[in-house]
Amino acid sequence: MQGHSCSHSRALWELVETSGLNDFHHRYVLVCDDAEEPVAFAGFYAITTDVAIFAPPVLRGLLAKVRLVFPHFLKFRMLECGTPILVSSPPFAASDQRMNDQVVAALAKMLQEIARVKGHLIIVMRDFEPPAAALRRDLERLGYHWVGSLPNTYLDIRWRTPEEYVAALTSYYRSKLLKHLRRNREQQVRHELRDDFADLADTLCRQWLVVHEQADEFQREVLNPTFYREFSRRLGERSKVLLFYRGDELVGHALLLLDGDLLRWLYFGRNHAVNDGLYIYVGYAVIETAIRLGARRLELGLTTYSIKQDLGATVTPISLALYSPWRLLNPLVGRIYALLNRPPRLANRRVFKV
Repeated sequence: MQGHSCSHSRALWELVETSGLNDFHHRYVLVCDDAEEPVAFAGFYAITTDVAIFAPPVLRGLLAKVRLVFPHFLKFRMLECGTPILVSSPPFAASDQRMNDQVVAALAKMLQEIARVKGHLIIVMRDFEPPAAALRRDLERLGYHWVGSLPNTYLDIRWRTPEEYVAALTSYYRSKLLKHLRRNREQQVRHELRDDFADLADTLCRQWLVVHEQADEFQREVLNPTFYREFSRRLGERSKVLLFYRGDELVGHALLLLDGDLLRWLYFGRNHAVNDGLYIYVGYAVIETAIRLGARRLELGLTTYSIKQDLGATVTPISLALYSPWRLLNPLVGRIYALLNRPPRLANRRVFKV
């Protein structure tokens, strides 16, 4: 579909499929009109998912103990419609947004038929940010449950230079940022931007795994060296990585995707899981890169909200639509999800002077 995010591009879906992440099993659908002309595209996949993926800390601790004995407790094979490695709202590309309700109905019917045949317990349509919230009524009419997910974070880029960005911060947040930048520079931390990084795939994946294994908010897709290698090769100039050095040692990275005028910060990795202020430096470097690349908006992604908000990011809610093809279970899906999951409710901060 012309004019849409590269989240719906062939290159991105080939990257995801050939990388062999987790136990994803990918399929694709074209929705056609009466003249057999394609009017919408969507990708969907089966994956083993934790039903309590956004569980609060106390419940996560309890589940961890239970899973020492029963490793697959509350983990089911689900059918998802969306984009596995990034937020794509709505989870399909349509040639005419006025047809969105018809596309949703066609997708919902097809997913329900597949889920019944394959025995999937739950269908998930993800992700829906506020501009796509109008689809809620259509989905609920079809029996889906509208539930909250982890929110996303964005920063609108309205500065011509990184210096203008820093000057726009209120004195509290500016002094806080400058203190961390000074400490990192005293430790000889620096960064560079690269488009071609396939040769570093093994190193970058090892760094990402360090962060992934320490995550206590959200864990799902598990990256591998093939993913990093194919990300660089298949997405070309849209694929970018910020490399962070302490002296001559490569100590971390931020994986970026230039998606039109939106720069997406997808993943972060580092050599050691320590609280040394590097992440704040990385966040600033990503903002600096967005400004220098001429991006109009920066997506900073899920989790680590406090630091991203200190840098000026705005929190944006994300919703999911859930459905169970099991008639007796579907009326309870929304309530069960709400009992097991507690996505954070965050207020936006006044970080800039105006």
